[in-house]
Amino acid sequence: MTIGRVVVRRLAAGVLTLLVVSGVVFAAGLLLPGDAARAVLGRTATPERLEALRQQMHLDDPPLGRYWSWIGDLATGNLGDSVITQQPVTQLIGERATNSVLLMVLAALVATPLSILLGTWSALRRDRLADHATSLGTLVLASLPEFVTGVVLLFLFSTVVFRWFPAVTDATRPVLEQPAVLVLPTVTLVLAVSPYITRMMRATMLEVLDSEYVHQARLKGVPERTVLLRHALPNSIGPVAQVVALQLAWLAGGIVLVETLFAYPGIGEGIFQAVDNRDIPTLQALVMLVAAFYVVVNLLADVIGVLANPRLRAGAR
Repeated sequence: MTIGRVVVRRLAAGVLTLLVVSGVVFAAGLLLPGDAARAVLGRTATPERLEALRQQMHLDDPPLGRYWSWIGDLATGNLGDSVITQQPVTQLIGERATNSVLLMVLAALVATPLSILLGTWSALRRDRLADHATSLGTLVLASLPEFVTGVVLLFLFSTVVFRWFPAVTDATRPVLEQPAVLVLPTVTLVLAVSPYITRMMRATMLEVLDSEYVHQARLKGVPERTVLLRHALPNSIGPVAQVVALQLAWLAGGIVLVETLFAYPGIGEGIFQAVDNRDIPTLQALVMLVAAFYVVVNLLADVIGVLANPRLRAGAR
């Protein structure tokens, strides 16, 4: 199977996935309890204002017609206007998307090399105390939900013990003007994804260290450092790279709880606020943005998997 064929098949599956997600998101908006117009305007709204908002939100139109109209607008890049601020949704989510991407990039830049080094170090100390401690620590971290990790970090470093970092983000200032607010959300995400990469790196490295070509290199008198850097590590990175890509895809969904916990002005907090305010156009756009990111990262993970596997790579030529 060529790489081009893999990309085409995964793109087709990605488009189908986005269609399914769009249907679920649209149906979820319909199933939200109560009157959407009254939820936006409040109990004191007059019947005239309620009717005007219902017409603006097309609440009286048939659901299927509303869905296909929304899909058509989505395909052309028209995400509609927020029912709360009356601003185009593209303007509202632009800065939030930038903030979320910044947070995910920082988490990936820290978690990836840290996990690779820790997994390699653990494999080189197989069955020793350090290896057992690393395995136990990563297992505990993997079993904890990210919001639990975030609450513990808030308790230790923001509220009770040290108070080194702010607990929430100042929404009136850009994120880059207050870099300290990035620390705890980034550490939370790093602790959420690192255990899986570390454990995969350890398992892969152990398999490579037991391989014949590594034993032959040692028998030839190649220094252990050279064996590790030239033979073991390059052959271990390939499968781990696919796990890294999948963990980055997980960040697209896991970031919702983390951003809400730290009041970080990103996509996750935007989804929470859109649900709370019944801002359906903004909610739909944000969820579809997360789904599109997930599809793209999974596509990259599949391509990396082909390139990292020698047998698949030979068949892709």
